[in-house]
Amino acid sequence: MLIPMLEKLGRTVLVQLETTGRVILLFTETIYHLRRFNLKLTLRQAAHLGVDSLPIVLLTILFTGMVMTVQTAHEFIKYGAQSSVGGVVAVAMGRELAPVLTGVVAAGRVGAAITAEIGSMKVTEQIDALRVMATNPIAYLVVPRLVACVFMLPILVVFADVIGTFGGYLVATLYAGIGSFTYLHSIKVFTAINDVTGGLIKAMVFGAIIAIIGCYKGLTTDEGAEGVGRATTGSVVASIILIFVTNYFLSLLLYR
Repeated sequence: MLIPMLEKLGRTVLVQLETTGRVILLFTETIYHLRRFNLKLTLRQAAHLGVDSLPIVLLTILFTGMVMTVQTAHEFIKYGAQSSVGGVVAVAMGRELAPVLTGVVAAGRVGAAITAEIGSMKVTEQIDALRVMATNPIAYLVVPRLVACVFMLPILVVFADVIGTFGGYLVATLYAGIGSFTYLHSIKVFTAINDVTGGLIKAMVFGAIIAIIGCYKGLTTDEGAEGVGRATTGSVVASIILIFVTNYFLSLLLYR
């Protein structure tokens, strides 16, 4: 019984290693084809993948900032640290909550959209048609999506930082009774520029992860609508896992 289990484990490890290698090769090829960057296609993807995601990102982060302040404000007041509430919310937003939650929301919306679109093209043989017309699928499909995600996710995070901190401000002033000046002054005292720039660097990495995983899953979709559904689900799950894993190592590098 032990030998079959080890064989199954070995096959799983080999499959995962092969998948990792293929993803790295796709990323390398995409970087190579950046020289064939198409501005029009990229702007179209930026509008579709970035601008259209703004409402759901803002709504998610707004209530995250409000909930965080509800959970912490009274505890801070109890120990006489109400002058730290705004700074704590702003630092948490800039370093972790805004980039990570924006990445997760984007993985669910943007990653799924990328995989479904490219996967549908794969099963209907449109990607083969691109090759017949001497159009490189990586340059035409992957490069615009990678560039759009890498540049649009930090912009979404900037908006998320502002709206999350504003949500905390509303709860702190209207619910917890903390003065407006106290809240805003603590942001100025506790927040450093690195807290914001570190989050933006994270967002760029998360954007690259979402785009590459989404494109890879789309390009390797099995035949049929069922294959597109499996690829879309796998893309979202893999992107979210990689975002959390990568976030840990980026935090070690950026904030130690």
